[in-house]
Amino acid sequence: MMNTINSFQDYLLLEKKYSLHTVTAYLNDIGFFQSFLSSQYDDNNVINVNYNQIRSWIVSLSDDGISNASINRKIASLKSFYKFLLKTKQIETSPLLKHKALKAPKKLQIPFSEKELDLVLNQINYTDDFDGIRDKLIVDLFYTTGIRRTELIHLKIQNIDLFNNTIKVLGKRNKERIIPILPIVADQIKLYLIERSQLQSIKDLDYFFLLLKGVKLNDSFVYRIINYYFSNVSEKVKKSPHILRHTFATHLLNNGADINSVKELLGHSSLASTQVYTHSSLAELKKVYGNAHPRNTK
Repeated sequence: MMNTINSFQDYLLLEKKYSLHTVTAYLNDIGFFQSFLSSQYDDNNVINVNYNQIRSWIVSLSDDGISNASINRKIASLKSFYKFLLKTKQIETSPLLKHKALKAPKKLQIPFSEKELDLVLNQINYTDDFDGIRDKLIVDLFYTTGIRRTELIHLKIQNIDLFNNTIKVLGKRNKERIIPILPIVADQIKLYLIERSQLQSIKDLDYFFLLLKGVKLNDSFVYRIINYYFSNVSEKVKKSPHILRHTFATHLLNNGADINSVKELLGHSSLASTQVYTHSSLAELKKVYGNAHPRNTK
């Protein structure tokens, strides 16, 4: 059984090229299902199961207060595992063949307004030292490129091209893309590089963004930076790097950018992924339409 799980892990990492974070989540979900089978059926073999057992797990999760969206994610992990077992001919039919995902309400991602971005980038007094210069650059790079948090953390020095004003990032499934940067951001990068070169010691030399002690950033640190600065100007509940990515796409679309161009900038593999950002653009379109049409008397 353990050999099968290890082979599945290698399949996700090497063939599907999923991130370590995603693979860990998949394996954790399978582990949780194993624990359920062990406690309810005295058998933790997840290979030879039937749909009734999986359905019992779903009911158990729901009874524990787990949201439908979270349950769907766990079942997606199992689906991927059984697809692997089919591919390797360890089973003949997936027990999830006829499963339908639970209905889950779509969470509305509310982007920051242009005013809020102006306040964060132009009104806040960042400290005039390494930390302050780096923090402002992080906010501006998120907003002007739409990169993901993990892409920012793993940005390498060698992938900053100030001659062409571009950066190269490594996205999902190891897909590289080149993103243009604005001159105002390029100027901030130059200033940051001067401060970076004066750090007492640098352990992670290849990485562009560093902590004061010379090591690369981590997920929680980047989240705290965004949450801290936007808490000063915004009352929105969610203030995260992903909301800044959402804001980047929304503001481009609101100002007339072509959705296919936004798709390329974001590094989406399909247009459907980009279309989730269009609801805010539609709201802007309705506003313009309502103000401009002669039939609107309100």
